[in-house]
Amino acid sequence: MGDLLSVAVLYGGQSAEREVSLKSGAAVAAALEGLGHRVKLVDVTSALSETLTDLKPDVAFNALHGTFGEDGCVPGLLEVVGLNYTHSGVRASAMAMHKPTTRLVASWHGVPVAEGALVKAAQLAEAEPVARPFVIKPPEEGSSVGVQMVHSGEDIEERLRSYGSEELLLVEEYIPGLELTVGVLNGKALGCLEVTPAEGFYDYTNKYTPGKTDYRQPDMQAGFVQEAMRYAEVMHQALGCRGATRSDFRYDTERDRLVFLEINTHPGLTGTSLLPKQATQAGLDFPALLQALLDAATRDHPYTLLG
Repeated sequence: MGDLLSVAVLYGGQSAEREVSLKSGAAVAAALEGLGHRVKLVDVTSALSETLTDLKPDVAFNALHGTFGEDGCVPGLLEVVGLNYTHSGVRASAMAMHKPTTRLVASWHGVPVAEGALVKAAQLAEAEPVARPFVIKPPEEGSSVGVQMVHSGEDIEERLRSYGSEELLLVEEYIPGLELTVGVLNGKALGCLEVTPAEGFYDYTNKYTPGKTDYRQPDMQAGFVQEAMRYAEVMHQALGCRGATRSDFRYDTERDRLVFLEINTHPGLTGTSLLPKQATQAGLDFPALLQALLDAATRDHPYTLLG
């Protein structure tokens, strides 16, 4: 273990994922205090720079999820105030948060993606760019916020009521089969989990409600599992990510087809979160995982505004 530090755990914020971030931050703070670090929980507001100036921590642990915390905004502020911080830098955070951009990066690096298109809601009402069933995703949200499935025979107008007519939406073909997720720490895959919701798809409720989803470790020697772990490392490195990421995939068992869905630069750190489960697969308990993130933050700094 490294030196004991003064750590500001940034959590909460005002994104659609605020409640998840509050849980992640509380869990992180408790574990870091258990390691002996001096911890201050900071619910992020517009006064963040002033708060950090007053606290003068050694490092910021970024436990925010979603808009502002995960899209590069808060890392940018931390760059300006000159404070070490966990997780990815400005450019990597912004690119990873924008799903259409990550699709392009994946394609450039030979990582397969689903057929899809970025369209306005009004355009989708007039013409569907891929065959049904398909998935509608806001291009810059995490935790499956705003994600909807459209099946054969459903009224698309009803599905689009929750979006503005000019709102951009990512529409992707639905890939049947297994849901897989791979955690990466410092560029190396930790493990792979198969995710099976009790009903429906892996939406916000199933992600964060205990007992709603079953997690199992697939055969780690299976070809598609090894491929998923390799692709997760490729995406982590291609985007220039630091610390921990988690990449999600679908594996079509009938067509032997693995497809990359998205990468998360701030994986959840709650009691139901996947990254801690995958760290356990690699022999790291929760406090050890957090210490590794702190070590990376202090070792890899200084970041640059484009890092």
